[in-house]
Amino acid sequence: MPSRVPLGQIVSSSSMLVLGIETSCDETGVALFELLGSNGAWSSGLLAQALHSQVQMHAEYGGVVPELASRDHIRRVLPVTRQVLAAAGRRVDDLDGIAYTQGPGLAGALLVGAGIANGLAYALAIPAVGIHHLEGHLLSPLLSVDPPAFPFVALLVSGGHTQLMRVAGVGRYELLGETVDDAAGEAFDKTAQLLGLGYPGGPAVSRLAERGRRDRFKLPRPMLNSGDLNFSFSGLKTAVLTLARQQTLDEQSCADIALAFQEAMVDVLTAKSLAALEQTGLDSLVVAGGVGANQQLRDELSTVAEENGHRVYYPEPSLCTDNGAMIAFAGALRLVHGQPSREAVRGFTVQARWDLDALPPA
Repeated sequence: MPSRVPLGQIVSSSSMLVLGIETSCDETGVALFELLGSNGAWSSGLLAQALHSQVQMHAEYGGVVPELASRDHIRRVLPVTRQVLAAAGRRVDDLDGIAYTQGPGLAGALLVGAGIANGLAYALAIPAVGIHHLEGHLLSPLLSVDPPAFPFVALLVSGGHTQLMRVAGVGRYELLGETVDDAAGEAFDKTAQLLGLGYPGGPAVSRLAERGRRDRFKLPRPMLNSGDLNFSFSGLKTAVLTLARQQTLDEQSCADIALAFQEAMVDVLTAKSLAALEQTGLDSLVVAGGVGANQQLRDELSTVAEENGHRVYYPEPSLCTDNGAMIAFAGALRLVHGQPSREAVRGFTVQARWDLDALPPA
């Protein structure tokens, strides 16, 4: 359903119908997004989206198998694209542009989406634009009914990334701090493995923590008082390992450990986010990425932020995980500015590693 978004400060007058394709890891996401506006009065509409998750396929291996992920994307992208177009009542010929995840992510998986996007764009004589996966997450709260306005601080927490950014506009990102080792999502996955839980680890640990007893175990809060905005979760994972070896891992003990781990994680993420707001002098915090769906994190951040005169914005849960909507939206914002796109003519590349603050402004 169309919603108001604060885009008048970004562009002046244009419209764009963009297909978004996300294949960075283990989910095939496709969405169709329409951006409409005139004289600074903007509205946006997510017309349709679909997502195929590979979680069940990878679960038996305890994690993502890159080759299997790539092959499954090949099977799924075109059928899912047809499904999205049919749901929106649109045809391929209606498209004004195609956005795809160019990186970071698994190189083989990225190549599937990039190849299909550029092939379609070339055949239709429309532009294709490669989108940074984290930029998609970063801008996804703008799709909400009550979106934030620039500038704001963003906490990006996912399986592969934990970063704090100052966001002044599309493509205007300043890195404030990041993890020096494991990302938050990785720590959740590794903790889940240590407790004998399934994949993916984040939801499994969170569900188990709901039955945990508070204050039975105390785990460290790494770099909580480091004086900077960086994170470290490798030591927390090691502390869970040590604690697990000292216990008889019955169901209650596992739940107590899960709760202790989650509380330590939430305390660190909350404290660093608040410090970033104070350092930048900004009042708005955006939380994005898969770990951003964690309810305890949301509750704690919202409470602490309100106590200190700040406000936190979250994307809808369906937009926290990887999805095509965020890629289509970011692509629309890039394309409406006329960002050059030569990939369909001269070939294309993907970037398995890609610094977010290296992106050009829109």
